[in-house]
Amino acid sequence: MAFSHDVQFWKLARLPRKKGRKRIYGVRWVVAGKSFSKWFEYEAQADSYRSRLIRAARRGEGFDTGTGLPESMTREQQAVTWFDLACRFVDLKWPHVAAKSRTSIADALATVTPVMVTTARGRPEPDTLRAVLYGWAFHKTNREHVRLSEPDAAVLAWVREHSLKVTVLDEKERRSSLIRRALDAIALTMDGKPAAATTIARKRAVFYGVVSYAVELDILPANPIDKVTWKAPEVAEEIDRRVVARPRQVRDLLAAVGDISPDLTAFFGCLYYACMRPGEAVSLREADCVSLPGTGWGLLLLIGSAPRVGSQWTDSGSTHDERHLKHRARKATRPVPIPPELVRLLRRHLDRFGAGPGGRLFRGVRGGGLLSESSYGRIWQLACKMALTPAQVDSPLALRPYDLRHSGVTLQLNAGVPAPEVARRAGHGVAVLLRVYAGCIDGHEQRWNSRIDNALQDETDG
Repeated sequence: MAFSHDVQFWKLARLPRKKGRKRIYGVRWVVAGKSFSKWFEYEAQADSYRSRLIRAARRGEGFDTGTGLPESMTREQQAVTWFDLACRFVDLKWPHVAAKSRTSIADALATVTPVMVTTARGRPEPDTLRAVLYGWAFHKTNREHVRLSEPDAAVLAWVREHSLKVTVLDEKERRSSLIRRALDAIALTMDGKPAAATTIARKRAVFYGVVSYAVELDILPANPIDKVTWKAPEVAEEIDRRVVARPRQVRDLLAAVGDISPDLTAFFGCLYYACMRPGEAVSLREADCVSLPGTGWGLLLLIGSAPRVGSQWTDSGSTHDERHLKHRARKATRPVPIPPELVRLLRRHLDRFGAGPGGRLFRGVRGGGLLSESSYGRIWQLACKMALTPAQVDSPLALRPYDLRHSGVTLQLNAGVPAPEVARRAGHGVAVLLRVYAGCIDGHEQRWNSRIDNALQDETDG
């Protein structure tokens, strides 16, 4: 590492605005004849950064000829460990993400951090190490308010002491092995088996995000993960068509639910006939039932969702994270036309059971709280055993309540409803809808075969 006092600064640069280009204000300077630059979204940010560099030069600091940074900033970079950076990333994201995303971030970091260390000597037991990382270090609220026991504090001390410096991720001699080590850890489950492709993709995205944050903080010049060739398993996004239930099978299943727990028949009906997510059905209120006529189609106006996460990850301390609709802006709504069958189920439910606290249609067993996943999941398993054949029970058919939503979306697509309309009703993006349900669209082969026959006939006649 060489330092030089031969430094020159240019005026702030400004790039023309262009679609997809956010950072248009640039700080440019020269160290020992070598040019450096850093770009920002706002002019004030760029001006502040340039002023910081100029102040360092006036103090007589040398500038690193490799990174272009003054000695003080270089020392700051070298002092940041992976563990410190990961905690700062958690703190950055925590206030702005859903509880489910908090668990995903903690899960990914608890997977990567144990291998981002300088030595394996004295490493704590894997289960203990993960518990401390997942449940305390990468849980902002617990880290700020919960005191660790002495054994857990010793585990954390080991991590802090042996955590790698972030800057080593960009050292040419070590970059590939360190990043591959982290990516290989992501590709395995806790018991050493290959992880699901979706899990790998999710954890890699968090890992990439943390390293990108290091770039934002000027700890790294660029994301070194981009320089490592590592192919993750392909993510199988298409729905397995074996899970899709036909209308008659769904009716049989709903009838079985009615025999076991009639207060949940309409709940499962919402998943199928309105293509609702379970969290959206849990959050459904009487006021959301805009129209439930005596005959014909009705209308629901969905305004929120309450997926189950765990009380320790939500701000409210509830086991459900009550929030806005998935993939929608806050306060956005989604109108969903519902067929007469679901209208009848909802009218019958309201007539027999009424609405619970807060106007919710479906409530938990104890105290009228939010309906829990374990409660409706248990009823669904019993209904499947009653309504399906033994062979179907052993198959993926309607294995989870969520598969009712898949079945409902598939039904609409195969009925010829245009994809944009199905996507609007289900709360999907059109591209995602077609990608996920492409393998479930059938029933039109004869039509396409006839068109091909006609085309071939025309070619023959010509």
